[in-house]
Order: sequence, then C-alpha cells, then structure tokens
Amino acid sequence: MDHPFADEDIVRLRSALARIARSIDRQVSADGLSRTRLSVLGTVARKGPIGMGELADVEGLNPTMLSRIVGKMTAEGLLTRVQDERDGRAVLVEVTPEGAALQERLRAERTQLFAERLVELPDGLADQLLTGLPALEALADVMRRKPSLGLTERTRS
Repeated sequence: MDHPFADEDIVRLRSALARIARSIDRQVSADGLSRTRLSVLGTVARKGPIGMGELADVEGLNPTMLSRIVGKMTAEGLLTRVQDERDGRAVLVEVTPEGAALQERLRAERTQLFAERLVELPDGLADQLLTGLPALEALADVMRRKPSLGLTERTRS
C-alpha cells in the first residue's frame, strides 16, 4: 500500500516511540509486571468492571492468553472476577484496591517522568509535542483498531 510519507520519517517516528516506551519501562519500576500485564491492569482500572471478551478486544489478546494473564493477576490480588449481574453466566473483571493503588502509583511515576523530561527539551519542542498530541492519540486508536491490517495485506501479496 502506497503512502504519502517518506519511509525515513516513518522509521524515525516508530523508532522514537519505541525508544520512549523502552525508556519508561526501564526508568519506572513495574513491580515485575510485563508490558502486557500493565496494559491489562490499566484497561481494567479505566473501563472495569469489564467482560473478558471486551477486554480481549481492547488488549488485542486471544481469550486463552488473556485468561491466563487474568488468572495470574487474580492470584496476585490485583484483579478479581465477579459475576455479571445482568447475565449470570458471564464473568466480569475488576481491579482490586491493591491493583488500583499499584496502577495509580505507576501512572503517577510515569507522569512525573514525562513532566521532568519535557522541561528538559529545548525551547518550543515540548509545545510542539503537545500540539501534536491529538495526532498521536488518533494514530494509537487506529493502531489498536487495525493492529495487523498492513501485515496481512503484505503477506498475501
């Protein structure tokens, strides 16, 4: 699929975003949680109680993998499974008080790290980043909704 962007610019953007994500992971302790488990905790904290199917869709995980992750996090006291009051056969996942406290602490630490690094940027660059924030958020939404579209098309060609 052709696009109007220079390949070099796309590589630079992807590389910068990946370096930022890795740097955050290295600088802020995740209490032994993988990136995937941190994401599940954050999603359940934001959207919970949430059904396993919806959680699998949001996280882009297959149900078996998600079930294992939720099981481990339940055993660790971060999440709990509750019966859906509207559908007694369905199970919802919600964050425990311990999970909520961990999520909030990690969120605050990561926010503080960003704030400290933004003020270290040369004049005007932090403002440019914040101006581009809606575009980055939109890109994140598109990536979440269509995680393998481009790869699938290329592997078929």
